[in-house]
Amino acid sequence: MRILQICNKAPYPPNDGSSIAITTLAEGLTDNGVELYLLAINTKKHFKSDNLIPESFKQKTHYQSIYQNTDTGVLGAFINLFSKQSYFVSRFYFNAYKQALIQLLQQHSFDIVQIEGVFMATYIPVIRQYSQAKIVLRSHNVEHQIWERHLANEKTSLKKIYLSLQNNRLKHFELSAFNLVDAIVTITDEDKKNIQQIVPTKKLYTCLTGVNLTQYTINSNMKYPGTLFHFASMDWMPNIEAVDWLLNEVWSLVIKQQRSAKLVLAGRGMPERFKRLSSPNVLIVEEVKSSEEFYKNHDIMLVPLWSGSGLRIKLVEGLAYGKAIVTTSIGAEGIPYTNNQHILIADTAQAFADAILELLDNDSKKQAMQQQARLLAEQHFDYKLIGKNLIEFYKQLS
Repeated sequence: MRILQICNKAPYPPNDGSSIAITTLAEGLTDNGVELYLLAINTKKHFKSDNLIPESFKQKTHYQSIYQNTDTGVLGAFINLFSKQSYFVSRFYFNAYKQALIQLLQQHSFDIVQIEGVFMATYIPVIRQYSQAKIVLRSHNVEHQIWERHLANEKTSLKKIYLSLQNNRLKHFELSAFNLVDAIVTITDEDKKNIQQIVPTKKLYTCLTGVNLTQYTINSNMKYPGTLFHFASMDWMPNIEAVDWLLNEVWSLVIKQQRSAKLVLAGRGMPERFKRLSSPNVLIVEEVKSSEEFYKNHDIMLVPLWSGSGLRIKLVEGLAYGKAIVTTSIGAEGIPYTNNQHILIADTAQAFADAILELLDNDSKKQAMQQQARLLAEQHFDYKLIGKNLIEFYKQLS
């Protein structure tokens, strides 16, 4: 089977949720015998030098990236008002990528073109013109629903009006994409159910994002035991909301009971207001040089998400590293967990603080959850088995 995977960001090194999702599935497909071609937009915002990519990955994915500055700007946002396209989407369509895509489609006969995320669905007409391949949208999130959740909490009236306009356009584009593709692959059953209601006759398949568990080992001698940490891309709106809630609603409740508690907030794209925080109990880490070392040296993982859809890949990594995890029901979407066994679910500030304090005060409870977290990862998130099962679904499309 020959598959073309098109992506709106360079996936390697896999140091954030979406790049992990792209990379591990690419490896899951190639390690099951797929002839894969990966064509990525290498954006200014998430730029990753091709020199950082191992030759083995380049060769087995026939890797190619095209640079483009897709940053939003005041001028671009204003000009877009006179268009019918969503500014969220139009930034990813440009001639250099289009030509590289056409060249690949003309050179090779693909069985499947896998679109990574709805923003790349802007290239569907090009794919249809130059290929007979089945087009599959791998929906990382239901994007317009993320923005609807965010807009419900947005208080700035002018900003809300503009974002509402853009999200209406995004919703129209996303629903149109659902209808135009041959099949949709979701990352969670929750997203599958939502999309099924929109396109009830469309072929859908849930494909969890896996990890190569041999690369995730548990560290029994962590450098900072007892620390609480939030590790995520901080240029993604749901993560910013999550940290705001954690700091404004939860943290004071924890400190009242545990004055020595330490919270580490880590991730690229850290907003300036978080960098300016001045507290002996909160540490900001803007750049994590090694995700592996960070996970291994910090203790209790916090995922306090209130918006977003899809699977939280960082949470999957936390499970693989055997972390005790406190999260919300939304944060845990897509994870086949049992509450109070694999992870702790808390949907109010007091409940979240109580869950944190329970793990800080009860070491045996924490250790039991660490063991169950790793077991859950082993049972459900092996990348190679996930890739094999997706290939079987793709065979049914031809």
